[in-house]
Amino acid sequence: MPLVRIDAHGGGTDDDRLGALGRAVHDALVETLGIPPDDRFQVLTAHDAARGTLRYDDYLGVPRDADIVFVAIALRAGRTTRQKEALYGRIAQLAKEYAGTDARNVFVTLTENTSADWSLGNGLAQYVGSGSC
Repeated sequence: MPLVRIDAHGGGTDDDRLGALGRAVHDALVETLGIPPDDRFQVLTAHDAARGTLRYDDYLGVPRDADIVFVAIALRAGRTTRQKEALYGRIAQLAKEYAGTDARNVFVTLTENTSADWSLGNGLAQYVGSGSC
């Protein structure tokens, strides 16, 4: 049960581009981590590039530009480093394929937590005592 936030700006931060980025991240999660296909919870936010509401530099020698995309994924702990690396690579690949976003502009963070850190509605901790994704 990942929760995905995608923040983007640059040319084309319209609903189509945001939707394509959302699909790219979701498909990558399904393919690399085995997330169920109907387990999609996303917050997609467009930012005005002319007003510079997102900040970035060329940290670690990666030349980013106005097509920057920040992807923040909260999910329960338990994935291996290899799985995470596969996820990052697949997100970058699909962001290029679906939305035309260069891999250098795809910035991904994962935040892991435990089953008790989720309530999926009705004021319940549905994952407590559960082994699902």
